[in-house]
Amino acid sequence: MRRPILLALVLAVLAVLGTGCTRSITFSADGFQIALDAKGRIHALEMAPGGPDFLPARSDATLLQLRIGGEFRKPVAAALEDTALVLTYDNGMRATVVTGSRMRHVWFRLDRLENADGSDASGAVDLVAWGPFPTTLGDTIGETVGVVRGGGWAIGLQALNPKTLGGWPWNENDAMPQIDIFESGDPNDLTEAGKREVLYRVEAAKPDTFGSTLQAYTRNRSAERVVENWGRTKYVAPAYDDGGVIGSSIALFGVPDSLALETIGLIEQAHGLPHPMIDGEWGKTSRSASAAYVILDFAESNVDRAIEVVEKAGLRYLYHGDAFETWGHFQLRPRYFPNGVEGLAAAVAKAEARGIHVGVHTLSNFITTNDPYVTPEPDPRLARVGSTRLSASVDATAREIAIEDPTYFVETGNNNLFTAVIGTELVRYSGVSSEAPWRLTGVERGVYGTTAAEHDAGADIGMLADHGYRTFLTTPELGDEMAGRIADLFNRAGLRQISFDGLEGNRSTGMGNYGEILFTKAWYDALSPDIREHYIADASRTSHFFWHIYSRMNWGEPWYAGFRESQTEYRMKNQAYFRRNYMPGMLGWFSMRAETSLEDIEWMLARSAAYDAGYAFYTSFEALEKNGASDAILAALGRWERARMAGAFSVEQKKRMEDVSGEFHLEETGPGAWLLTPITIARAEFEARERQPGEPSGVALSVENPGGAQPLAFTVTASGGTVHGIVLEVDGRPVSIAASLADSQHLVYRGGTTATVYSATWNSRLTVPVDTEGLTVGPGAHTVRFDAALGGPSGAKARLELRVAGPSEPLGAS
Repeated sequence: MRRPILLALVLAVLAVLGTGCTRSITFSADGFQIALDAKGRIHALEMAPGGPDFLPARSDATLLQLRIGGEFRKPVAAALEDTALVLTYDNGMRATVVTGSRMRHVWFRLDRLENADGSDASGAVDLVAWGPFPTTLGDTIGETVGVVRGGGWAIGLQALNPKTLGGWPWNENDAMPQIDIFESGDPNDLTEAGKREVLYRVEAAKPDTFGSTLQAYTRNRSAERVVENWGRTKYVAPAYDDGGVIGSSIALFGVPDSLALETIGLIEQAHGLPHPMIDGEWGKTSRSASAAYVILDFAESNVDRAIEVVEKAGLRYLYHGDAFETWGHFQLRPRYFPNGVEGLAAAVAKAEARGIHVGVHTLSNFITTNDPYVTPEPDPRLARVGSTRLSASVDATAREIAIEDPTYFVETGNNNLFTAVIGTELVRYSGVSSEAPWRLTGVERGVYGTTAAEHDAGADIGMLADHGYRTFLTTPELGDEMAGRIADLFNRAGLRQISFDGLEGNRSTGMGNYGEILFTKAWYDALSPDIREHYIADASRTSHFFWHIYSRMNWGEPWYAGFRESQTEYRMKNQAYFRRNYMPGMLGWFSMRAETSLEDIEWMLARSAAYDAGYAFYTSFEALEKNGASDAILAALGRWERARMAGAFSVEQKKRMEDVSGEFHLEETGPGAWLLTPITIARAEFEARERQPGEPSGVALSVENPGGAQPLAFTVTASGGTVHGIVLEVDGRPVSIAASLADSQHLVYRGGTTATVYSATWNSRLTVPVDTEGLTVGPGAHTVRFDAALGGPSGAKARLELRVAGPSEPLGAS
């Protein structure tokens, strides 16, 4: 039922409960009720009439706490005055909270804070905290989105503006514990000893012994603070004018769990929160939110080739991973876009004309040392760890600089560039004297294209914050400007996809998650209406309010191991996090290189289908040209993605494909129809070594055929030397194959009368005859012995992979 936001329509009822004449103030929305007693304590959190009460027994929860001088204060009285809720605290302070109900939720906003004499008290409050609201629900805890579920019900909290942070001030730098795992015994134990298997990024919702809690807060940022931050024990969080704690606001709802996500969408619309669309549908329910995409660094001159790659892959998004010469002003690389933004816009227009959307990769608020924000004069809004003053004047050639206080210069944690700013000069130093008088030593003058100059005693010197990518970072004000630059590029060029990589860099503001929110909100607000309604934005991390802006998380990188091994466990664990937080599934980046096999790609695509998760297909023109399986790989991408987007895979099939040791093959049999074939794999590795007299030289392995009679498919790969004299003995019957493999070559048999020798990059070199009768296996278990002669340097190996197909399973669009 829809209701206008009018205080008069809030169900706030004074009732007499029992003989003790305890007053109850009840706020209700579509059956969900929050009841406060006369002291402002919550004594019911329920679905009424007659529904369950989700408030744990013996809880001491309240709606709003104040923190004053580092001490939390709960109200001692609650009353309705002129349709607003007034909470009184033990120091006489009064908080006026306006409230309303609409679209299945109750909302609260702090309107005034007054001392007992009626004077403004907002400046005396460190922060205000909503809750924590304890609940008995703990089956599913959406820690980022702020929704907890269990028994068919859901209770949720939503912050209604950026300065209201989902979470609790566990850290004074406002960086939420993002990868903390709570033991059932003590949910506040953040130590290694208190960890268990569930990976929580604790924020707006938190697991607890009784179920869960929901919480949010707003900090008073009117004064500069020194906090532990960015790898430093002392970091200056500058004052920031956002109106302080007044205006802090939340929504609470309780609904059947099937309505929880829809309810968040209604809250977004009711309160003017970001509500981005994709293909005309809310981004959080659009199938396109999890769309796979191609990362290919195209140029104005070859964008047509890139478009053809995306079309061959059957995908709709083309993404540039390295478009910028600098980060900060985001100047485009001339080698890709000699005509600048106009050239990029022309490339985007070509892609859009063929139904393909284009995006670019950013590193959020990272600023490269060659950007105009740094050189030839540094922008005064570059983030600082802190500042001091020169204790003596210096000329333009001095290699030691005397400073009054070494506090912000002496720590080496997360100090990558060792760069300080004096006026318009940047200097680098190698050390700090061990005692007073304090000096920066080993100083390089006028670095990064700035000019060395004389500086008087008493001049300000600031230690610049930086990142391991050897970049500088931003204050909130500079971050807003940079976010606006990115938005302007999107508006001018018609870009539709972005990844806020390195979003945690905005913690350089000293405001933790709030800094990240401000950056992304500034980008969102600066977008044109057309782009705002059609973009996809992802990030390697998110936060409670950013959930409304971004389309998905997408974390998993291909740089650290082989195709199947790089961050595999982390990628899969992320999917559980996504599911409980109403996030589309994404697997991260997978890199196709010249050596990548079709089998590796189908392994990845089976995981994509299992978790209904998209991915980034990272490749290059060079890799595509060298890899002889490129066309087959691109075709497989489209085949699996069409089936996934059509909802063709059953719940049971998805569950089987979650097992990363399983392999599957998919064929398209017609429009909206596919065959899924499970593949049984057995692997062995053979290497030369000394053996006892009479000991067989090969290796034996077993394989199970779950299907009917079929050729025993296999791949033999040479590693570190040559392989020849290959013999496969199947159930005692030897089959010799007259093939010689050079290092990194493959011998592949998939049925028929011949096997094929491929180069390391899957280009066909020759075919050899195969005894098909000896390689035919019936249903059941089989023993295979593999032997070969190895040549070349010591350490040469032959790797064997056997592949047996199970019964094919027909699929259709759902």
